[in-house]
Amino acid sequence: MVNETMLPLEHSGGAGWVLLHGDALQIVKAFEPNVFDAVITDPPYASGGAKPHEKNRTTNQKYSSMPKERFLPEFDGDQKDQRSWTRWMAAWLSDVRKACKPGAPICLFIDWRQYPSISDALQWAGWIWRGVAVWDKINSRPQKGRFRQQSEYIVWGSNGPMPISRPVGCLPGVFRYPNPQNRLHVTEKPLALMRDIVKICEPGGRILDPFAGAGTTVLAAVQEGYEAVGIEVTDAYYGLAAERIRCTLEAELQQEAEKE
Repeated sequence: MVNETMLPLEHSGGAGWVLLHGDALQIVKAFEPNVFDAVITDPPYASGGAKPHEKNRTTNQKYSSMPKERFLPEFDGDQKDQRSWTRWMAAWLSDVRKACKPGAPICLFIDWRQYPSISDALQWAGWIWRGVAVWDKINSRPQKGRFRQQSEYIVWGSNGPMPISRPVGCLPGVFRYPNPQNRLHVTEKPLALMRDIVKICEPGGRILDPFAGAGTTVLAAVQEGYEAVGIEVTDAYYGLAAERIRCTLEAELQQEAEKE
């Protein structure tokens, strides 16, 4: 799957999953062609402000309302302006498309501020843009005289034609889950949400998440019967994600063994 002569990597893994430690922009170049059945990821939004000094704040300052003593580890790659972020997105999206099978779906989480740019980057990279699904977070901070910012979006598409005959059912366009409690990552998505989203992939397929964060997508994929490969550049989150995935899956195996 990975050309190890090009890119020896620190990695963790177990039955059905691998987590690679490094920069996604470099790692995706080393993947062999046609090895992934889907890409599902939550890239850094580089959002959280309209002015340069606002965008250059830490990820906790931009995306968390917790007090400083409860800040989670900062994550890398979120301080780009809109033009450089769009170029960066197009670059890795182009390389990762080469590693995907024809018709493979892609799902990209984003907020309203970067929604226009991510749809541009997706198409520049050669993917077919097919639509948008909505994550309704249910709760959000009220803003007097304004609409609540309680939604994020899943821009999705495919690597060329996507046959309707794929063995995948009809998925909803709106997913309603609150933000997870006791998060490991500043922008962590709910595990139940990701278990729903991964079902866009054909049964038993291999899913790639180039920005693994707390490992939620990788964990959800394995729980739903898929293989999964994640990439994480931030040292702290690589370690946290690997431990979380391993411990959760081992605990589930232990529970199953006790039932027998």
